[in-house]
Amino acid sequence: MTEGNEHGPAPDAGPAKTVAGGDPGGTPRKPAAEMTPRPARLMRSFATVGGWTMASRVGGLIRDILVAAALGAGPAAEAFVAAFTLPNLFRRFFAEGAFNTAFIPMFSRRLETDGPDAARAFADQAMSLLLSVLLVLTLLAQLGMPWLVLALASGFAGDERLPLATEYARIAFPYILFISLAALLSGALNALGRFAAAAAAPVLLNVILIGAIGLAATGLFDGLAPEGAAEGYVPGLFLSWGALLAGLAQMALVWRAAAKAGVPIRPRLPRLTPEMKRLAVVFFPAALAAGVMQINLVVGRQVASFYEGAVAWLYYADRLYQLPLGVIGIAIGVVLLPELSRRLAAADEAGGREALSRSAEFALALTLPSTVALIVIPGPLIAVLFGRGAFEAGDIAATALAVAIYGAGLPAFVLQKIAQPVFFARENTTDPFRYALWGMGINVVAAVGLTPVLGFASAALATTLAAWANLFLLWRGARRYGPSARPDARMIHRAPRILAASLVMGVAAWGLEALLAPALALSGWRYAALAGLVLGSAAVYGVALVGLGGLRPADLRAAMRRGKG
Repeated sequence: MTEGNEHGPAPDAGPAKTVAGGDPGGTPRKPAAEMTPRPARLMRSFATVGGWTMASRVGGLIRDILVAAALGAGPAAEAFVAAFTLPNLFRRFFAEGAFNTAFIPMFSRRLETDGPDAARAFADQAMSLLLSVLLVLTLLAQLGMPWLVLALASGFAGDERLPLATEYARIAFPYILFISLAALLSGALNALGRFAAAAAAPVLLNVILIGAIGLAATGLFDGLAPEGAAEGYVPGLFLSWGALLAGLAQMALVWRAAAKAGVPIRPRLPRLTPEMKRLAVVFFPAALAAGVMQINLVVGRQVASFYEGAVAWLYYADRLYQLPLGVIGIAIGVVLLPELSRRLAAADEAGGREALSRSAEFALALTLPSTVALIVIPGPLIAVLFGRGAFEAGDIAATALAVAIYGAGLPAFVLQKIAQPVFFARENTTDPFRYALWGMGINVVAAVGLTPVLGFASAALATTLAAWANLFLLWRGARRYGPSARPDARMIHRAPRILAASLVMGVAAWGLEALLAPALALSGWRYAALAGLVLGSAAVYGVALVGLGGLRPADLRAAMRRGKG
C-alpha cells in the first residue's frame, strides 16, 4: 500500500513539465510533476483506503490499551484525555469531512474545466485562508486554554486536574493546525485519484503515540516531573508532545505526496476572493452537520447516564459496530466524492451513475452480512472480546442487545456515505444539513420518549431510527438530480440477491453458534471458536453470494484490473 502503486503503474505522462502557474504577480513555479488525475479503479481504491483504515483502527486499539496501562484512571489520565479531546473536537470541523466536503468538488471542477494551474491556484488560496483561520484559532486557544478546559470538563475546577490539563492542552492543541492542513492536502490527492498517502497518514498518530508511551516507560525522563506531580505526569507529557509531532508528521507525509503528484501547494497572503467566499458558504453547513452528529452522541450518553453501567455498555457496543462502519463507510466516502465530482465536472452523468451504483453494490456486499452477524451472534462476539474480569454476564447481555440494535442501523449509516456525495459533488451541503437536523430531532424524541419502555436501549434504537430517517430523506432529495443519482439495473438486480445470501449466512451463523457453544465457553478455546464461527459464516456467505448471483467473480477481477471509464 504505497503511494506509488495503489492503483498500479501510472500512465506514462512523458517528461515533467514546468508549471506555468504561481503567484498572480507572475513568479513562476519550479518544475513539478504533471497534475493528472488517475483513472478511478473503485474496488482497488476501496481496498487501499479500507486497508489503511483498518490498520489505523487496530493501531488505535493498541494505543488505547497502552495509554490505559501507562496512565491508569488517575488525574494525569483525565487531564490528557481532556487535553487531547479539545483539538479533536475542532478537527471534526476543519480536518475531517466538513472541509473536504466543500473543497474536493470545487478543486475537481477547476481541475477538470480550467486545468491544473487554476486548480493549484485555488488550492493555494484555500490553504492560505485555512492557515490564517487556524493560526488565529490556535493563538486564542492558547490564551484562553483554562476556560476551554473548564468548558469541556467543569468538574476539574479547583483541583490538580485543571492546571495539568491546561499544560497538556497547550502542548497538544497546535495538532489541529497541522492535521487540518494535512486534510486539505489529502483532499487534493483524493481528487487526483491518489489515496494511499492520505489513508496511511492516520496510522502515524498511533505509531508516534505508542512510541511516546514506550519512551516514557523507560524511566529515563522521570526527572522531568515537578515535585508533587500527579502519577503518570511524564507519560501524559510525552503523549501531548507526541500528538503535536504526529500532526506535523502527517502533514509532512501528505505534503510530500502532493508535491510528487504535481500539487506543490504553498501558502500565500490570504485573500477573500469570490471563490473563497463560495468555499466558506459550502463549508459552513457541512461543519454544522458535523456539530449535529456530536449532539446526537451527547443525547445518547445523557440517556445512558441514568442507568448504572449503560454508558459502558453503549460504548463497547459502539466500538464493535463502528469497526465495519468505519472501514467500509470511510473507504466509500473518501473514494466516491472525488470520483463523482470529477465525473460531474466533465458532464459524464453515465459515469457518475456507474460509480454510484458500483459503490452501493460494494457497500451492500460487505454491510448486509455484517448487519446480520451483529444481529444474530452479538452474544459470542461481546463475550469473547470483552467478557472478562469485572465485565460479567449481565454486562455481556446488555451490550449484546445494544450491538444488535446498532447493527440494524448499520446499512443506513453506510449508505449515507454513498448518498451524501450525490449532494456534495454538486456543492450542495445545505440539504444534507437540513436532513441531519430532522435526524437529530428524531433521535432526541425517540431516545427520551422510549426510555420509560426500553430503558438504556432507547438510546441505541433512537440512533438507528434516526439513521434510517436520514437515509430516506437523502434518497428522496437526490431524486431531483435525475437518473445519475439513482441505482442502475445491475444494482437493482443484485441487491436482493446480496440480502438473500446474507440471510443464508445468518442461518449458518446461528447453527454454528449452537455447535460451538461449548468451545466458546472455555477460556482456552474461545478465541479459536470465535474465529471458526466468523470464518465459517463468511465462507457460507461467499458461496451463497456467488451461487445466488449477487456477485460474479469475473466482475470483481475486472473491477480490480481496470479503471471505470
